[in-house]
Amino acid sequence: MGDPLVDRLRAAGCVFAEDEAALLVEAGGDLETLVARRVAGEPLEQVVGWAAFAGLRIAVAPGVFVPRRRSEFLVAQALAVLPAHAVVVDVCCGTGAIGAALLAARPDVVLHAADDDPAAVTCARGNLPGAAGVHRGDLLAALPPDLAGRVDVVVASTPYVPTDAVAAMPAEAREHEPHAALDGGGDGLDVVRRLAEQAPAWLRPGGHLLVECAEHQAGAARAALAGAGFAAAVARDEERDATVVSGRRARP
Repeated sequence: MGDPLVDRLRAAGCVFAEDEAALLVEAGGDLETLVARRVAGEPLEQVVGWAAFAGLRIAVAPGVFVPRRRSEFLVAQALAVLPAHAVVVDVCCGTGAIGAALLAARPDVVLHAADDDPAAVTCARGNLPGAAGVHRGDLLAALPPDLAGRVDVVVASTPYVPTDAVAAMPAEAREHEPHAALDGGGDGLDVVRRLAEQAPAWLRPGGHLLVECAEHQAGAARAALAGAGFAAAVARDEERDATVVSGRRARP
């Protein structure tokens, strides 16, 4: 005889029903309420209150973008270019997962994070007690002005789903995560282009901008960074299905 909880989750379309059942039980509280939220389509991470990311438990609040495991590749690419005592900015930070992973690996980093969503800023502040600041505002304009020209690395998992493709996303993302955290404009790269235009004023000479995108967007994203004056390159991780476009600001 099967486990009724597992059967209920499987009937709701949860592929990893056994694993999810165990996490829901472990979460404590009113199990029926938690299960009802999950069956109704709310992301598991929002229901249990955390997501696994780069070996960390990242707190996830309802209505905040859930960090994707593919973004661990973005963390790895950033770590490969970080100098000692680097000043790093995590833009479109959401929960702050990327910044938290960078701090965990490199405690010497001076981390700033930014997001335009007040719920995300609140969540990130809880996940980033070691950050120099979590700022609310539009991309790099959220930062303190005295950081201009002093940043070593800007890292960003921007929204990069094309507007017309948002409606085809899974309901748990489409209905429970902020639209602004998903919709990247006509070809998905509107935010990447704006960030590429802003970043040179904030980066030190030789500093890096790293952005995540879909594999099919890599060429256009690389062109956007090159057009903003960066020496741009593409890195790919097939196992995670992750693509990162990086740009290095020229030295004088």
